[in-house]
Amino acid sequence: MSDVKKFMYINRKAPYGTIYAWEALEVVLIGAAFEQDVSLAFMDDGVFQLVKGQDTTELGIKNFSPTYSALGDYDVNKIYVEKESLEARGLTLDDLMPLKYEDEDDDWAEKDSIRVVTAAEMAEILEQQDVVLSF
Repeated sequence: MSDVKKFMYINRKAPYGTIYAWEALEVVLIGAAFEQDVSLAFMDDGVFQLVKGQDTTELGIKNFSPTYSALGDYDVNKIYVEKESLEARGLTLDDLMPLKYEDEDDDWAEKDSIRVVTAAEMAEILEQQDVVLSF
């Protein structure tokens, strides 16, 4: 039995307007740096955090969305997006950033990190976690 605990970070908030999205990303990167088994879930308005082509110029704040592309370098490659949340906001997988990782068990093949799952599948995934933190 492994001593490594499974940590799931749930992102439910839009990327800007509150500190939740940025704080969640920071905590995920710190946890991954300490070799935690980290997964991310994006639900509700949290799906907007992964939309490609974000421009925060008119908001006058830093666009931190490019940081998501570093997740694969930290071995964070289990990123779950709730299908119903995407659909309710008129989004599809094609609207999201193409987050990738290199699979060392498959000759370093580049693979997609994002998996679109139903609400029922998300519930099953959450049941398998040791620690669930919601932002």
